[in-house]
Amino acid sequence: MIMSKIAILIPCYNESKTIGKVVREYREALPEADIYVYDNNSTDGTDEIARAAGAIVRYEYRQGKGNVVRSMFRDIDADCYLMIDGDDTYPAENARQMAELVLNKGVDMVIGDRLSSTYFTENKRPFHNSGNKVVRWLINKLFHNDVRDIMTGYRAFSRLFVKTFPVLSKGFEIETELTIHAVDKNFLLEEIPVTYRDRPEGSESKLNTFSDGLKVLGTIASLFREYKPFRFFTIIAVILWIIAVGFFLPVFVDYLNTGLVPKFPTVIVCGVVATMGMLMWICGIILEVMVKKHRQLYELMLNQMSIILNKEDKQ
Repeated sequence: MIMSKIAILIPCYNESKTIGKVVREYREALPEADIYVYDNNSTDGTDEIARAAGAIVRYEYRQGKGNVVRSMFRDIDADCYLMIDGDDTYPAENARQMAELVLNKGVDMVIGDRLSSTYFTENKRPFHNSGNKVVRWLINKLFHNDVRDIMTGYRAFSRLFVKTFPVLSKGFEIETELTIHAVDKNFLLEEIPVTYRDRPEGSESKLNTFSDGLKVLGTIASLFREYKPFRFFTIIAVILWIIAVGFFLPVFVDYLNTGLVPKFPTVIVCGVVATMGMLMWICGIILEVMVKKHRQLYELMLNQMSIILNKEDKQ
């Protein structure tokens, strides 16, 4: 019987306070797994502490969590990938369950749901709490889903998902991108509540509430345009049409009352704005057809990749 290979992936940047404990806890929870710590230009000796704790240490010199995830997904071959943060906020008690959902049930992405557990009581940063709620509401409304924790750093992935996921984000927006891609491409998702604990004293978050929050919101807008172009451009078209009608109606009422058009420039601008709205709507239709074709091609690529991976497993 061939044993399934599990890889634990830990992206790290200056986590010397916690990384040793994280590696030891997950080695105890999944002793058969290989633990990879990807050091992202740390200056506090994170890499040496991780190595001493028994992790395989590799380096990613392009700054940003998205860049680290890109390298991890490209470099490492496994049957199940368990990704966690190196800040000791995710206890290892759920690691076995998450890996088994991937290996035994065929789940493509298991989401460790903090928000249904202890996150809001443990997390001491109120803007992070409200930010998570806003992002969750936005994505579930825009993409018609019910994912409870969009931005968790605790996830498990299948080999097929990892090897076919195109990483585009460079920073902390990667979690949002992972979730939207999985939902859009109809991968099998499962969420399980996981315990969350706040960072220990002396360990500082690298996430800037406002600048990284704006990046996440920008990523959501960009992905909404790319994945749902018809809805995106229709919204713009409707806004332009409302503006055009709003300015045109008073001129039209004056015409009905007097038979004169005293504001020709307003009429011309209204016509231009309404035409722009029509162009936006037509762009949305064309891009929606292209997105549908891309989904079809992606499904064919998934089929081919599944055949390749199955052949590799049999060898």
